[in-house]
Amino acid sequence: MDLDGVLARLFPATCVGCRRAGAALCAACVAGGEDEQRFVAGTLPVIALGVYAGTLRRAVLAVKRGRRDVADALACALFERFETTLPRDVVLVPVPTSTARRAARGFDQGALLAAGLGMRAGLPVLCALTERAHAAQHGRDRAARLAARDRFDSATLVAGTRVLLVDDVVTTGATLRDCAAALRRRGAAPRGALVVARALAGAAERSGERLRA
Repeated sequence: MDLDGVLARLFPATCVGCRRAGAALCAACVAGGEDEQRFVAGTLPVIALGVYAGTLRRAVLAVKRGRRDVADALACALFERFETTLPRDVVLVPVPTSTARRAARGFDQGALLAAGLGMRAGLPVLCALTERAHAAQHGRDRAARLAARDRFDSATLVAGTRVLLVDDVVTTGATLRDCAAALRRRGAAPRGALVVARALAGAAERSGERLRA
């Protein structure tokens, strides 16, 4: 038995939804989640598993606190929910987190989600986007986040590819819009975005959380 297997036996995973042992996110909690959300960020079609509340909110926060197993469970949920509608001619591009947050967590949650989804769907993953140093959205109000532009850059090797963005939470859609614009500048064709949860207007501010737009 490898090290991961030994650790799983000693410290079994607990579901972030119901706290039962056995899985990071059990099938019952995934099935009992909010209805999917379909909307548009600029001109970019976006689909989310559900609203940023309840089990999905707890799952996203668990990933941000270091639960890689929950990130993989969410990637599995995205695949199982949207398998039949996933384009088969796209490259998955994760929306990047900030350098500071990536260093603090030891990973990029968007990259983990895209990797897990890509593995199951047989789609390539390319971490092509970088956030410019001055561009953090944290601490800005809704109007400032919506007004922000040119916060991301993209690698030139995306030219000629069709892209599906992957992220954990979307609020105003400004981040997805800017990522899509950066990819277009490099010759890519963004087809849409697949995200875990949609934070409805005002929800993050009322809860005291600061989420990426």
